[in-house]
Amino acid sequence: MNAKIEVDTKTFVRFWLVVIGFALAALAIYSARFGLLIIGVAFFLAIALSPPVNRIARMLPSKSRVLGTALSYIFVVLLLGSIMLIAIPPIVEQTAKFVQTVPNLIDTATRQSSGLKGFINTYHLQPEVDKVVMSMKDSATHLASGIGSSLIVGVGSVFSMITAFILVLALSFLMLVEGPAWLERLWGCYANKKRMEHHRHLLGRMYTTVTSYVTGQLSVSAIAGSVAGVSVFVLSLIFNIPTNLAIPVAVIIFLSSLIPLFGAMIGAMFVAIILSLSNITAAIIFLIFFIIYQQLEANYISPKIQSKRVDLSLLTILIAVTIGIYLFGVAGGIISIPVAGCINVLVDDYFAREK
Repeated sequence: MNAKIEVDTKTFVRFWLVVIGFALAALAIYSARFGLLIIGVAFFLAIALSPPVNRIARMLPSKSRVLGTALSYIFVVLLLGSIMLIAIPPIVEQTAKFVQTVPNLIDTATRQSSGLKGFINTYHLQPEVDKVVMSMKDSATHLASGIGSSLIVGVGSVFSMITAFILVLALSFLMLVEGPAWLERLWGCYANKKRMEHHRHLLGRMYTTVTSYVTGQLSVSAIAGSVAGVSVFVLSLIFNIPTNLAIPVAVIIFLSSLIPLFGAMIGAMFVAIILSLSNITAAIIFLIFFIIYQQLEANYISPKIQSKRVDLSLLTILIAVTIGIYLFGVAGGIISIPVAGCINVLVDDYFAREK
């Protein structure tokens, strides 16, 4: 038996208008994803800085929130500037030093490989080997001389990053200053006081989730960075490694550890590459040590600090981090877990009300 479904023209048009509307909204969100990312990062930065800003504002004689926010920002900017001045020069110095010594390393390896030289002479491969060696020397020389031009090419990207950073700071500053007033206006719009109290409680839970996670993750990252910095300092006493690499390594591990799950290992591999420019054995030892430390962190340190801060399963965290990174890059990976935690609060509240 065939059933005939009749749809009037108005319903048909409305259906396709809704579909087109959703498609256009998705396209608009995707097109504006970078701007939305800046707003999202500024929002979470404002939430993370809100507790110290509130504390500083209460300590000031004038109780000024603007002054409290300004003092917090001055501290953050000075801290970031100090980190950049301390961390970047040693890494650039090691890279440039390695690039300059590549031709000498190639000559030394060529002179010391007597067995390989006999094989080359037997099969008359010397012209080809000379070409390869000269090509490698030329490549190294061009790499060293092209660092300046590469920096010029990358000025546009650096400028975009600086602009985005300034926008994040400005937006989060205004959110911190005007946030309480906006919330008061929002609560004033409610006619139903019971619903307003419920939504205020819900927002408080989300706020606690984000601030607790941020505090915990900063603590875990600080421990990882300190352990990495001390380990590199100890290795510098044993192997031919510059001692001044300890602080840059600590900064690299601290920043990379802010990316959940696998960020710390990516940072450790990057550090191992930097160390290998001076001593390969030290790089291997550092990598093995950090893998062991990661097991300790994953099974004891992180659960101890982050326990019950964000009530999410490992699968949910991995899905959230994957979506965040592929949609919004590194910054998306960093804020993915607190976003997932806030969504989890909303979902729990929905199902609790539907019971």
